[in-house]
Amino acid sequence: MRSHLLNDLTAEHYRRSVTEGVERVAAKIAATDRPFTGVAVDALAPRIDRVDLDRPLHDTTAVLDELEELYLRDAIYFHHPRYLAHLNCPVVIPAVVGEAVLSAVNSSLDTWDQSAGGTLIERKLIDWTTRRIGLGPAADGVFTSGGTQSNLQALLLAREEAKSDDLGKLRVFASEAGHFSVKKSAKLLGLGPDAVAVVPVGHDKRMQTVALARELERCTRDGLVPMAVVATAGTTDFGSIDPLPEIAELCAQFGSWMHVDAAYGCGLLASLKYRDRLTGIERADSVTVDYHKSFFQPVSSSAVLVRDTATLRHATYHAEYLNPRRMAEERIPNQVDKSLQTTRRFDALKLWMTLRTMGADGIGQLFDEVCDLTREGWQLLAADPRFDVVVRPQLSTLVFRYIPAAVTDPAGIDRANLYARQALFASGDAVVAGTKVGGRHYLKFTLLNPGTTADDIAAVLDLIAGHAEQYLGESLDHAS
Repeated sequence: MRSHLLNDLTAEHYRRSVTEGVERVAAKIAATDRPFTGVAVDALAPRIDRVDLDRPLHDTTAVLDELEELYLRDAIYFHHPRYLAHLNCPVVIPAVVGEAVLSAVNSSLDTWDQSAGGTLIERKLIDWTTRRIGLGPAADGVFTSGGTQSNLQALLLAREEAKSDDLGKLRVFASEAGHFSVKKSAKLLGLGPDAVAVVPVGHDKRMQTVALARELERCTRDGLVPMAVVATAGTTDFGSIDPLPEIAELCAQFGSWMHVDAAYGCGLLASLKYRDRLTGIERADSVTVDYHKSFFQPVSSSAVLVRDTATLRHATYHAEYLNPRRMAEERIPNQVDKSLQTTRRFDALKLWMTLRTMGADGIGQLFDEVCDLTREGWQLLAADPRFDVVVRPQLSTLVFRYIPAAVTDPAGIDRANLYARQALFASGDAVVAGTKVGGRHYLKFTLLNPGTTADDIAAVLDLIAGHAEQYLGESLDHAS
């Protein structure tokens, strides 16, 4: 069994095995003509259930053959131009190379004596990002597993900085279009069930600052503590960006921590055309970024950034076997001192490889392309009488629904849109997402693939309309 351990004696075996795996994936990507096969759970689950994990195949080629049937054949391929559903991006090749390197070397980024150069590379990337945001000379941060963890850590810091002995008095203010992880984080942090005050959005799906001011005033009047305001730079459903400068003013006025969830909108930090849409983010106390959304990185690659490195002390615990206090006094850079995680992958390497190969402008150009494409898609939808589009996009999301000319029952329209989404997914021809707006079912395009074209969007809209019309026709037939 030692022949499977990666070391100096097995380096050639490693090279052959990884090359064979890469060749399989490359061949699959080259031959993929639609984002999904349409396989159903009931068809795929029995094949996986039949695998006996206690009877290994003892051969990499045989395992890859099996994987072809169980995974590669039916995987959902985000690189395909008609994958238009969630915040999943196609990935850039330098980052995938970085993934291969970091997996093989297997550094753990918790302490200097496990990572050395990796620690310094991650710190360099944190500094680069905080400068792009404009957080100032005392800024710092750490890589995380994703936006949910970043938001949790930011709100932990905000809770501690609020310096309240009564957690029941702490309040967090977030847009009704904000991410669910805000409420989840409040629960994990031991805040009360009413801790998160939901602030309404306007027709543009951005937080209403007049309503925020009213809520902050009520909070202080009632003797409560406005612990944090969570602004969103790129909501999951609409890609909307809250009015950051106005929110920053209110946070300063009421002494509230300002957190910006820019998990989606962080791509604007590299944008050549739309960077000004993030104006005001530089005034945040903390910021969430997900490079694995709009920087075209493989999952996972995220970070939480803070204006003042001293606030990260709230996540610091010392263990004698790992990071004793004397190490901090000796200025040994242990990243675990800043992180909620202990063992942690060297995910920063993927972004490092990308920047050193493509540069920030290369990333920004790709993100600008999807933003430009989304504007074209919005124009198509706005001009098409078959569809109702909710809001003009600020990033790369379109929310819309099919509106049949002969049907006026809202519930029937809901069912037609739900059916169209499900039928499209089952066909494998395209993958789109869904959400609710005003209690009604809508469809959603999240455009993160520069390879997608306006023709792709138009073709998928025709497919959606066709499926919805088929459903409505069958419903009328059954009714008669």
